[in-house]
Amino acid sequence: MALLARAEMSEVVLLFAGQGAQRVGMGRDLAESHPSAAGIFEKADAVLGRSLSTVMFDGPDDDLTRTANCQPALFVHGLALLDLLKSALPDLQPAGVAGLSLGEWTAHTAAGTFGFEEGLKLVARRGELMDEACAAAGGAMAAMIGGDPDTVVQLANDCDVDVANFNAPGQIVLSGPAGGIEQAVAEAKGRGIRIAKRLNVAGAYHSRLMQSAQTALAEALAAAGIGSPNLPVVSNFLARPAEGPDAIRDSLTAQVTGSVRWEESMRWFLERSHRLFIELGPGRVLAGLMGRIDPDAEVLTVEDLPSLEAALTKLRS
Repeated sequence: MALLARAEMSEVVLLFAGQGAQRVGMGRDLAESHPSAAGIFEKADAVLGRSLSTVMFDGPDDDLTRTANCQPALFVHGLALLDLLKSALPDLQPAGVAGLSLGEWTAHTAAGTFGFEEGLKLVARRGELMDEACAAAGGAMAAMIGGDPDTVVQLANDCDVDVANFNAPGQIVLSGPAGGIEQAVAEAKGRGIRIAKRLNVAGAYHSRLMQSAQTALAEALAAAGIGSPNLPVVSNFLARPAEGPDAIRDSLTAQVTGSVRWEESMRWFLERSHRLFIELGPGRVLAGLMGRIDPDAEVLTVEDLPSLEAALTKLRS
């Protein structure tokens, strides 16, 4: 089968999964079938000095779900999938990349902002710091479905919590002290919000309760070697690419306590006429969000060997 024409290959946008998408068994089929993928998992274990791959392949689920494990696991899995995709499609030259929260770090590595080892060490540190912040501050998160954005923001202000994610039309996530989240859930229907659901998470991500993690991560980023990416990486915090290494450091730091502006980030690509996206990572979370943002856009989800082959068949046909 002929590869896609170069012009078409340069229109593809790559998206990387965020925390919550992980599942036990992720990456096992890649490692068992492709030596290059196996090498990526082996290198990750060596860099971290522990067998992250065992947690990924065999669990248990509680261990994989820990922030200190799931963030580097998703990072390594996304890059292993990208390696296989690029091997099958040598002409692939993406128009840009993005990732949901943790996925933005994977996107930067894919774009050459930092290398695999540097990126993995930073992501592992980020996960450890966020685990520590969760243990120290607690907190909670809740999804608000079907509400007007201004109404949800006002509710967050009234309950003294933060807006963690603007994911898609009618899907906003709040984060902060448990009491404030409980109040927001209780008051949501009275504000015209169709569904308010507390999330099963370890803490209050993307809120002020992550401040200790943000401060320490800023120090790690300041010491890291960061270059300019070789293609646009849309920042969750800015909803546009950060320009230059210093701006990238600032945006990745601010993301820890700041809102993830995913809908606006996707619209940055859509406004530039990009309509074909490849989601790299477990599940179809990003494809589902795009269906709400722009139903005419197409997202091919690649999470394992069968979905990789299905995506390649579609791209080549």
